[in-house]
Amino acid sequence: MAKQKFYVVWEGHKPGVYASWDECKRQVDGVAGAKYKSFESRVEADTAFKSNYWKFVQKTTGPPKTAASLSKSAIIRESVAVDAACAGNPGKMEYRGVWTADSRELFHMGPLEEGTNNIGEFLAIVHALAMLKQQNKPSLPIYSDSKIAQGWVKKGKCNTKLEATSRNGKIFDLIQRAENWLAVNKITNPILKWETQAWGEIPADFGRK
Repeated sequence: MAKQKFYVVWEGHKPGVYASWDECKRQVDGVAGAKYKSFESRVEADTAFKSNYWKFVQKTTGPPKTAASLSKSAIIRESVAVDAACAGNPGKMEYRGVWTADSRELFHMGPLEEGTNNIGEFLAIVHALAMLKQQNKPSLPIYSDSKIAQGWVKKGKCNTKLEATSRNGKIFDLIQRAENWLAVNKITNPILKWETQAWGEIPADFGRK
């Protein structure tokens, strides 16, 4: 006899915890972007229901997966992907954000003089965070392939060694605005690592490598 599972529906006809797949299915059928997941016990399900869906959707059991073993099916298509490009270091820098599912461009800044790729990645993440806050989408994930930029965002500071000049004043103005935004806004959107080795280039990639 199969072990009973419990199903959490975060977004559906009627969110809640259900004791059978049939009950869960009735709540998610026909709901675009329905969010649900199965759990091994009622306690786990109740705890998950009180928390954020994205905290559990990528949770795995067993040893951590390597990038080579990650399937493209793990990609959350309802998300924003960001990337930056820089011709030189420093050089002309630009960044953009796209809708992961279809690579539709959502925003694009630059090119700007005398920037770096890491600065562009940092600004792209903060731009996406501010955009999603304005759109009242506090739980939509953001993908970035830059661990450095993700670390800067987490600390709330662009830790660049680039010196300000008369040519890159616009970039440093954007950095200051981004740091100011991070100082007064709580980050609720998951910022996820894009696994380039397993999934290929991030959808926001400029294709200039």
